[in-house]
Amino acid sequence: MNSLPHPSPLAAALLLAFASLPLQAQTVAAAAEADASFDIGRVSIHASSRGPLGTRRLLTSVDVLNEERLAERNAFSNFELFDQLPGVMLTGFNQGTTNGKVSFRGFNGEGEVNAVKLLIDGIPANSNNGNTPYLDLVFPLELQAVEVVRGTNDARYGLHNIAGTVNLVPRRGGNETLARAAYGSFDSMDVQLAKGIETERWTQNYFIGHKRTDGWRDHAKADKTALGGQWFVKGGRWTAGLVLRAYEGEAEEPGYLTEAQVRADRDQSNAFNATDGGERRMSQAAIHVDAQAGEQLDLAFRLYRNRFEDQRWVRFSQAGAQHERLADETHVGARATAVWRPTVPGLQAFALEGGVDTERQDNLNQRFRTVDRVRQAQTRDLDYDLNVHGAFVQAVVQPSAAFKLVPALRFDRLSGELRNPLAALPADVIGEINDYGTIRQPKISAVWTPREATTFYANWGRTWQIGTEAASFKTGARVRDLAPSINDGAELGLKFKPGFDLDGRIAVWQQKASNEVLRRLGDPSGDSDNIGGTRRRGLDLQLAWRPAGPLQAWMAAAFQRARITEGAGPADPTRGKELDHVPRQIVSAGLDWLPGEGWSLKAWAQHQGDYELTRTNDKGRFGGFTLVNVGLSKALGANLKLEAQVLNLLDREYAYAYFDTTANAPLLSPGAPRSVWLAISARY
Repeated sequence: MNSLPHPSPLAAALLLAFASLPLQAQTVAAAAEADASFDIGRVSIHASSRGPLGTRRLLTSVDVLNEERLAERNAFSNFELFDQLPGVMLTGFNQGTTNGKVSFRGFNGEGEVNAVKLLIDGIPANSNNGNTPYLDLVFPLELQAVEVVRGTNDARYGLHNIAGTVNLVPRRGGNETLARAAYGSFDSMDVQLAKGIETERWTQNYFIGHKRTDGWRDHAKADKTALGGQWFVKGGRWTAGLVLRAYEGEAEEPGYLTEAQVRADRDQSNAFNATDGGERRMSQAAIHVDAQAGEQLDLAFRLYRNRFEDQRWVRFSQAGAQHERLADETHVGARATAVWRPTVPGLQAFALEGGVDTERQDNLNQRFRTVDRVRQAQTRDLDYDLNVHGAFVQAVVQPSAAFKLVPALRFDRLSGELRNPLAALPADVIGEINDYGTIRQPKISAVWTPREATTFYANWGRTWQIGTEAASFKTGARVRDLAPSINDGAELGLKFKPGFDLDGRIAVWQQKASNEVLRRLGDPSGDSDNIGGTRRRGLDLQLAWRPAGPLQAWMAAAFQRARITEGAGPADPTRGKELDHVPRQIVSAGLDWLPGEGWSLKAWAQHQGDYELTRTNDKGRFGGFTLVNVGLSKALGANLKLEAQVLNLLDREYAYAYFDTTANAPLLSPGAPRSVWLAISARY
């Protein structure tokens, strides 16, 4: 089959069924405030009537994970925090500094062309190839929330915003000290300290955190340290601030195992991986300025600089060689936006937002063939600039309290140059970027709330992607300009609240891409190939039960198919096949019980289906798992709390897998067994 089994009739039936349930009395004021977002836990962020338009007001498929759940989750890498968010796939490489990634909407996290735009407090934070190493730049105790936007209708961002965005929202302001110290299995420890100082005119925030572990496998020691500081000054109608963050990590890599090795001893590491490992340094500096230019106009300006330095020694199989991989990237960018909120006769509300942004990247990508970290020969030397310039405009048009329309349009243009000193021919040493032209991206969203308990929404939008590293440039035999891959997505959904303390969301969606860029090639080129046209379809269902008593529960299920609809050529055997590393279902659920006297019990589970290892669908399906986690805490007065947490409670065996062409076999990286954590946290 080429899609979900009868998705449209099923979705229509469910929408009609939920719409016909008994509804509460209509309240126009409540309808005006309704949105289609979905919260996990008790969220403390609130929309403002001034400044940039809020994500909840603009978009539809928005999920938010609150600060309490973030602070209590014991995770060595931040990608693990997403196991409680709906429809998010976790790809756990578990290889030193290259630990894991998040993805959604039928895209995988294989490190080829990632589809998620990462933001830190609204500041772009992807590496050049679209990956998300900056996820670890902000530790959990410093986070106020994690905000996930799925879909193609967000006009605010261009590059890497293919299937949606992830925004890490740090704490800002406050007069409190937060501290947490945890110790767990595999000689793991996690110490974090956050301090907020706020006066009428100034806010200051400081953070320091350190994590270390011996790992659950041999040759898997790792440690990481993060520092952060925020300084903001408030005037009468303006606010300005400086944010500085730094991160440093070092880790061993246990490597990949064959199926037979995993069955014999999941903890082992091959002798040929004994010198594998890496070091990573990241930093971000950002200037934020917000101003009110009158009663109806708000201005915002962001200037930032991201630095990414990564050195990794890796050997994937016995038949392959060890390679040293070096990445050194400096990205400097700026964003300016204006929001106009006039009073328009005949409209309940109206807002117009426009903005421009630019990012200038200086990237160095080198590889060396090595033996026990001693260089033997250089196999890659790519030095390239990538410049992205964008502009957007969008409006929130609300003719009545019950109906809202958000039309938007975005444009992006790219420039740059590649220098390749190792090229075989002098003519190939320097290559200009493909002339992608002006990439036009129309978008539109609609939200209709006929009654307080029912919100229908629909959206359509266009996003784009290009090849990473050398694939964006005209070098070698490729002298013709390539067009960007265009991704068109649509979604139809319903957010409902039929009573009995239940609310939920159901949606069907589809994304179709032309000439998708997916697979990065190996040494020496650093190039990518295209797989042709693709189609992704899915059904999302989310439910939350929030009674007034001590018990709350939630669940989310995403059913999806990702297929190649047009191969790269007439004889391409992948046509009609499933895309690799995309599970057909992702399910998460949780239960919170607060019986009183400071006790709290939280349990949550995550299930991911298995996936095809290759695009030819002939190497088997791997990677499925179901994990259950529990946490118990006891408040000792108003300021202290003791915590205990068991991850992978049932000690399930699972592993990430990929097909290694050198070994001509699947290779696996086992996931963590049962682990136990004890922690103490303080708030003063």
